[in-house]
Amino acid sequence: MAHKKVHPNHQEPPSCTNSSHQYCMITTTSSSEKEIFTIWMKSLVMNSNGCTVFDSNGRVIYRVDNYDSKGREEVHLMDLKGNTLSTIIKKKFRLFGRWEGFRFNSSANNYVESMKTPWFQVRKHCTILKGKPQYCEVKVSTDHDQQQNKYKIERLEGKFTFRIVDQEGCAVAEVKQKQTSSGVGLGDDVLTLVVEPNVDHLLVVGLLIVCGLIKRKL
Repeated sequence: MAHKKVHPNHQEPPSCTNSSHQYCMITTTSSSEKEIFTIWMKSLVMNSNGCTVFDSNGRVIYRVDNYDSKGREEVHLMDLKGNTLSTIIKKKFRLFGRWEGFRFNSSANNYVESMKTPWFQVRKHCTILKGKPQYCEVKVSTDHDQQQNKYKIERLEGKFTFRIVDQEGCAVAEVKQKQTSSGVGLGDDVLTLVVEPNVDHLLVVGLLIVCGLIKRKL
């Protein structure tokens, strides 16, 4: 099967339906070491539209299932079991495009409350100068105060390659085409995501999902 080539040690997800979203409490998903993930820009459900994220051991840790459509205005970033961890919504009537991500960080009975304040906001910027890459500005709300952390998503050379940098200009994550040990690419829809230490994995994957929606990859 195709996903065996993407990551041969993957685990099959349980079945789910388009309308069955459970919401669960999550904590910051970061590591003190650099982490490498494999991204497959497809869903494991009937090979439909979506995205599947494998960790370095081949386990499915995040997934998006868009079924028979692409570029939805609302998508759910889930774990392996189908629990929704974050909801991403495209805001209408914006000139260059804006997306908001909401993190479900409380009990399942408090979903409405979690959707009141965006966890992160992504604003797309365009340029009329030839040769200058398109980029996105990111604002992330913190739990302990009213301040916002700022990031920038910079497009690199390639069909779907980019990096995320913090407000000091330091790279915190990078996405590029995945290659075998011999340097052979696995296809445009198979990517490697490298996340630096002490960076929230869920945030980075959420921003990757936004980039996928912008490019209509899922």
